[in-house]
Amino acid sequence: MSWLKMWQRTQSSTVIWMSRFLRRKTLWSINQKTQMRLISLRRSSPVPKLLPQSNPKLATSVGAQYLLMYMAGQLLKKSRRSPGSQVYRSSNEATESLWDTSTGRNIFRATMSLQTFQMITRVLRFHNRDTKAKSDKLAPIRDVWEGWVKRLSLMFNPGPEVTVDERFVPFRGRCPFRQYMPSKPGKYGIKIWAVCDAKTSFAWNLQIYTGKPASGIPEKNQGKRVVLDMTFGLRGHNITCANFFTSYDLGQELLRRKLTMVGTIRKNKPELPIEILQVKDRAPLSSKFAFTDTTTIVSYCPKKNQNVILMSTFHKGTAVSSGSDKKPIIILDYNKNKGGVDNLDKLTATYTCQRMTRRWPMVVFYNILDVSAYNAFVLWTHIHLGWNSTKKHKRRLFLEELGNCLVKAHIQRRERVPRDPAAAALVRQLQSSPSAPSARRRVSAAVSSSASPASESTSTAEATASLRPPDSKRKRCQVCPSNKDRKTNTSCFHCRKYLCKEHTESVSFCPTCI
Repeated sequence: MSWLKMWQRTQSSTVIWMSRFLRRKTLWSINQKTQMRLISLRRSSPVPKLLPQSNPKLATSVGAQYLLMYMAGQLLKKSRRSPGSQVYRSSNEATESLWDTSTGRNIFRATMSLQTFQMITRVLRFHNRDTKAKSDKLAPIRDVWEGWVKRLSLMFNPGPEVTVDERFVPFRGRCPFRQYMPSKPGKYGIKIWAVCDAKTSFAWNLQIYTGKPASGIPEKNQGKRVVLDMTFGLRGHNITCANFFTSYDLGQELLRRKLTMVGTIRKNKPELPIEILQVKDRAPLSSKFAFTDTTTIVSYCPKKNQNVILMSTFHKGTAVSSGSDKKPIIILDYNKNKGGVDNLDKLTATYTCQRMTRRWPMVVFYNILDVSAYNAFVLWTHIHLGWNSTKKHKRRLFLEELGNCLVKAHIQRRERVPRDPAAAALVRQLQSSPSAPSARRRVSAAVSSSASPASESTSTAEATASLRPPDSKRKRCQVCPSNKDRKTNTSCFHCRKYLCKEHTESVSFCPTCI
């Protein structure tokens, strides 16, 4: 049975589990890159329609609090029921309908305006164009992706059975490593190698396939390389994989790492004996075995002139089930554990925040949110075994609670209520709770809080602004000529240069949006 690190048992909030995967340092980095993109859009000519100069609210920088609210909105969209449906599942519903006063939900309008949500979707960035390498296909989101993947294996120790397979995220836009797989529902998309716990489908390790290397030479023994890279750090587990990965050399290398392997194997492998490949004159439901000191191969004939071949370094005997199909135990164990990654795809597709977009980094970011939310759900249910144990839709309840916890702190800090009566009633209800801050604290938090990665101990649900507060010490403006001798205590949030009023972008809020 899968188990968790003992220190994790002290946590109790759904937000804490989500923040284990998306750290504040990662969000702070995304916030920086997004603001750089927003500044470039504001200085472009003509100014995009989504960023009108007459609207100071949308002309301001995107603070960390709005980034958290954007993520919360995506999570709440995952659990929203489609209009006219009794099943809570995600759909390709228009974003405008989520904020509609008749078909939408009050919590969306109480959190932020539709225009703000669309603006963040447009300007959200994960890298700096000036520093990315031209040969790196994954550069637009590599830093965020690799930092997030490193967190996955730290949070969960998989059970004895582990599955290695490929995931496929549908996407038809432009992408330097987009794959065409006609057997998949979407046919076009992004391929991701995945290692999951066979029982819970917890995503333990992921790797995006970026196509051929820069040299243009196809990679040899790719399946072996993928399994060895993805399972690095595991010990004492049994690896279940498909025929793309399985080979005799892989099985021997895994044994040296104290790992075993079970998987189907392609019939063109040179290590297979001729007797295993032959199907002529073989009776249906018959099995034929071949052995070495460390490996077992079985050929099973489900029908006449058909056979299925599996290789295992875990099984040693010729055991066959007592059922009518007389399947070998190797096949039964393979069928039991082969669906770990496929089940993850199914579960994340049931409640997903994926929406139509032409930008492949956004597709990857949406997938990060989907997998993080599911992994957090696995951790939560492992710790709180009795949580909603009688209900069948526990995951939807978890997503709703997670999204509500993320937006609650922001709604409680709002100084003015929205114009919509239903959304305004929700804001007043949350602000009247004992945990809500006072009016003075709401104004102070909205103006002077900072999105620094150093404050790791604070909760992720606490919203923070992006502007750096003025320093107590005044220094000369570092943009003006020295002969002007302009003293100021305001500095740039990104490079920390001291700036006078002439070289500072002003930020304004109306009473409704503060």
